[in-house]
Amino acid sequence: MEILQQLEELFLQAVPTVVIVFLFYFFMRWAFFTPIQKALAERSARIEGAREEAAEVEAAAKKEFAGYQQALKEARARIYAEQEAARQTVLDERARLLKSMRARTQEAVDAAKKKMAADFAAGRAEIERESPALANQIVRVILERPSRLQGGARP
Repeated sequence: MEILQQLEELFLQAVPTVVIVFLFYFFMRWAFFTPIQKALAERSARIEGAREEAAEVEAAAKKEFAGYQQALKEARARIYAEQEAARQTVLDERARLLKSMRARTQEAVDAAKKKMAADFAAGRAEIERESPALANQIVRVILERPSRLQGGARP
């Protein structure tokens, strides 16, 4: 029984300590842990909000970037089309100039052929006109030659 009485005294002496510990616990919970938990919850909410906002901004930036890429692609296509049109215009102009030069050259060749044909016909007519006189001169030269040979001259 004495042990029970000692335990009872110890218990009674421990009650104020337990009450003080509980009071300290409630005080700490009220003054320290609750504000810290509120601050941590607020911080987590802000972080999550910032993450969501960052994700939205990133999605908007990706969308805008895709728009810029599409606009750039369209601009390049327009530039290539313009360059191709300019190149085709230059090629068409070149082909037209070549055709024109070929036509002028063909005209010059045809004119030169006509002139040569006319010169050839004029030369033939002159030869035909002068051939009897030349033939007479040749015959005369040939006929006069033997008489010179008889006089002692050698050919």
